[in-house]
Amino acid sequence: MALTDITRREVEKAIEECDRLGRDAFLDLYRFGRARRYLLSYGGREYDSKAIVGAAHGFLPGRRALTAADFSGGAAHAAGLLRTLGFEVTEQPPAAGPTADELLHRVTHLKVNRSSGHPALYQPITLLWAMGRAARGEPRLLAWSATEKALAALLTRHGMRGERPRPDYPVAALHRVGIWTLHGHTGPGPSAHGDAAVRRWFTGNQPVGGLAEPLYELFRDSEVTRLAVIDELVGTFFDGLDHTPLLADVGLAGLETPGVTGPTAAEPEPWLITAAEYERGCRLIEQREAEAGRDRVRRTTLSPKRSLTARRLVLGRSEGRCENPRCTGQPADVTDRRHPILEVDHVVELADGGRDHPSQMVALCPNCHAVKTRGSTRETLRGILLRVAAERHAGVPTRAQDIPPAEGSPGSGASDRAAAPPGLHGPI
Repeated sequence: MALTDITRREVEKAIEECDRLGRDAFLDLYRFGRARRYLLSYGGREYDSKAIVGAAHGFLPGRRALTAADFSGGAAHAAGLLRTLGFEVTEQPPAAGPTADELLHRVTHLKVNRSSGHPALYQPITLLWAMGRAARGEPRLLAWSATEKALAALLTRHGMRGERPRPDYPVAALHRVGIWTLHGHTGPGPSAHGDAAVRRWFTGNQPVGGLAEPLYELFRDSEVTRLAVIDELVGTFFDGLDHTPLLADVGLAGLETPGVTGPTAAEPEPWLITAAEYERGCRLIEQREAEAGRDRVRRTTLSPKRSLTARRLVLGRSEGRCENPRCTGQPADVTDRRHPILEVDHVVELADGGRDHPSQMVALCPNCHAVKTRGSTRETLRGILLRVAAERHAGVPTRAQDIPPAEGSPGSGASDRAAAPPGLHGPI
């Protein structure tokens, strides 16, 4: 994916489509929110610059439209491209309120009640439910009666630490930190404390609410972000509990298999990933690593489950091809979901001090995985794969001629595709 491939012709086609459909229908079709800062001025009308560029990419031969998570709309990216093509772009004052990244930081640093000695699950259950709705593209805002009914049922079934079926508690708490928006009420918002007063506020006001819009759009468009938040919520709040039924109930089960939900599900190659997504996912993994290292209690109580995010990033980086430079041929077949037959492997096991991070992980075909696990040359191969993982993570192509041949093999045994650059969609 390269924004620089877009010309005026594709942009004008996107503008024509927006005029034909109308602004809101156009944004819904391409799953963008309204522009908060940069507007494209054309023919006496204004358009959402990032959405226009995302749609324009889909008019390139053989390309798909981009989602909001695929690229930046800032002055150096979408807005800059439009100006380079000769379009007028106006800049609005920065919107008030937190950015998507700031909101995401609040989600991954939830403060919950721990008076029982364990973290309460009200807010994590509510967030996972809302994330599932976003992944399916369901409306962001919902009437309180519908929210109350859905969350009360979830809290009854999955409140594994004695949580009562009281959705007003978590919604009020999430609203107070800006993660949840509430509309249609008079006066100040609800207090996050107390009991009867919180219930009375929701009963009397019957607000319409949901995730803050930037956060909803991020959860809707970015599978990597959803996986990172699941990793965080599960590791922090569900330690020692079986969270699998809850994820199934909210529609987030099976996300360790790419392409199950979300806007990428119907695409021909759902394992592909953009450079922006790869960078964001690694940043979230590294943030979690750093915080676990500083927090002694957290480090000893974290679930041993491996990161869904890291696995997804490595599979996306691989572009569906075995990352072993010595691979003599992986299966040409794919799974029922059109996914490559690959296994993501930790080159250095976590028990031996390895990191749950793409820089120490590789995607291997079943044959190469077996050699790395129990082959007589496994120690040599492990050293090669550790180097390959670091290079591909850094965006450095692995050169086949630099890899020593396997013992007893004619020539190098490395496939030509080993010299290909990392499997990302290209520059952002």
